Amino acid sequence: MIHVTLPMPRSLFARVTLIIVLGLAIAQGLTFVLIRYERGMALRELMMLGIERDIASSIAIIDRLPADERDGWLARLERRNYRFSLGGSAGGPAPADAMLRQFATAIVDAMKPFETVRVAEVPQPVGGLQIQVKLSDASMVIVHARRVDMPVSGWVSWVLAAQLAVLALCAWIAVRLLTRPLAALAAAADQLGPDLKGQALPEHGPSEVAHAARAFNAMQQRIAGYAAERVEILAAISHDLQTPITRMRLRTDLMDDGPDRDKIRQDLDAMNLLVREGVTYARTLHGATEPPCRIDADALFESLIADYEDAGEAVQLEGRVSVPIVSRPNALRRILMNLIDNALSFGSEVALRVQTDGTRLTLSVLDNGPGIPEDQLEAVLKPFYRLEGSRNRSTGGTGLGLAIAHQLAIAMGAQLSLHNRSAGGLEARLVLSLG
Repeated sequence: MIHVTLPMPRSLFARVTLIIVLGLAIAQGLTFVLIRYERGMALRELMMLGIERDIASSIAIIDRLPADERDGWLARLERRNYRFSLGGSAGGPAPADAMLRQFATAIVDAMKPFETVRVAEVPQPVGGLQIQVKLSDASMVIVHARRVDMPVSGWVSWVLAAQLAVLALCAWIAVRLLTRPLAALAAAADQLGPDLKGQALPEHGPSEVAHAARAFNAMQQRIAGYAAERVEILAAISHDLQTPITRMRLRTDLMDDGPDRDKIRQDLDAMNLLVREGVTYARTLHGATEPPCRIDADALFESLIADYEDAGEAVQLEGRVSVPIVSRPNALRRILMNLIDNALSFGSEVALRVQTDGTRLTLSVLDNGPGIPEDQLEAVLKPFYRLEGSRNRSTGGTGLGLAIAHQLAIAMGAQLSLHNRSAGGLEARLVLSLG
């Protein structure tokens, strides 16, 4: 079985408009055809009831006139759709069209008892007939008759086109009223980024639209309140943990040198780092409060690579942007640092590749490490998710570096994704719009 898929517009607005306008156009067209057909049938019935009687009456008059006076009466008896001529014979084939044969039969029946010698169809005019009739004195009369179709005024087509235009305009207005609130709702949802500072929808219009706007605005406020509460809890935990961590650090300073003292200090450092990174991640959920500005991206990348070189880490820079871009420099720098730090943790050769196609800037951090299993490429972007099962900072980390980079990328309107390289290693790809 063959399934035919008709091309449809992608937007709901275009689809609903097309369906309504197309349906109305088909309905109007069918109405026009039916009315024209009904008028044609009525006209044919009227013509069948009248023209054959007129022709029969005219033949009777001609038959009763003296032979020398008949020619003078032909012009008087002539009408728009029939005329008469004396003598001769009807030439041409028999009528082939069913309607034309019905028309000829009605005339022949009406002219009885006069004998019809021949009925012929003529090429001009279209739908014309020649009917040869024998009068009572055996002379011949040719009836030249033609079937008249239903006349249609030129303004009818213009009125139909105007009706379709009005219907299309009304359908467009109705569909726009229906889909505009959906578009506004989608735009407000898109603007509700990690900073949770979305734009409130106007709460007016039809009752359903106003109710949906109120529900959406209330949802935004609840989400923002929950996120703010979470940040406050993390900030409070961080503040409360700072005091015992500081006391424990002071107590370790009073301890004698030894392996136990070093291990406790390492644990305290890991706890302090975990608390700081947890708060940093929570703050990234509110997006980058840093305003976008015009920056020299190449200078930022070169400065970042120079910092790693000063720290003794070999990171290569490949490619250039060559034009200023509008971005958040501190957030962009933090993202790249987290990605590069992650690459240096697992690879010995790390590179920052810069590519641009005029509309997008693609930054790829490449390493030659072991890569990540395909089924975990998205999972590692979640907070506190680590491929390495231990809680050792030197091997497993806190599991927040990539999560922070991912959240900052979302706040900037960028896309961060991870891909395994065919030659081995991992590619962390950050795509920013230059528009």
